[in-house]
Amino acid sequence: MMRAENLRKVYQMDGAKVEALAGVTFHIAPGSYTALMGKSGSGKSTLMNMLGLLDTPTSGRYWLNGRDVSSLSEDELSVIRNREIGFVFQSHNLLARNTAVENVCLPLYYRGITRPQQQAAAALERVGLGHRKDHFPSQLSGGESQRVAIARAIVTEPRVILADEPTGNLDSRISGEILDIFGELVKTGVTLVMATHEADVAARARRTLHIRDGRIAEDAA
Repeated sequence: MMRAENLRKVYQMDGAKVEALAGVTFHIAPGSYTALMGKSGSGKSTLMNMLGLLDTPTSGRYWLNGRDVSSLSEDELSVIRNREIGFVFQSHNLLARNTAVENVCLPLYYRGITRPQQQAAAALERVGLGHRKDHFPSQLSGGESQRVAIARAIVTEPRVILADEPTGNLDSRISGEILDIFGELVKTGVTLVMATHEADVAARARRTLHIRDGRIAEDAA
């Protein structure tokens, strides 16, 4: 499903080179549940951006679903992101002036689907939020907003879901509910990669890659 070979990422900051990834190599199997764990600045978010095709490596190669995507154009990467990857972020990134169902519709509009409301409503039902589909983000709790974000991520039925600190702003009870949803998604065959700095959150995954100083320091199954 995902294979990285010696991925490096170097940024130029104030005239100095900063190596965010220092030669990362690993393989993630289809239908697996993997946590990327590391402190702030460890390189895990940079790696998540690489896996999600939101950034390109300085060097190295990355295969997604058997395709080398390391040197594709931005237009080609955009198509793959929309069709094969769902994203869940810590901050939800919901549009304030759109209802829950309208927010979930967005990836489908990008695909050219003109009437996606039924699919979006079904995705909200999957995360237990069908009864709140006509509410605006300001009318939703933090946990409900994150469920909307998950519904938006799964509405295109992607093969991969990338979750970057998805429980970072939530209390332990709501975090548990979000992680339960992720567990159910994995049972359907979705490949889930989740970045976190919390050991109890990472413990829900079947495998944990510990990232330190831009390298994989430990691979624990």
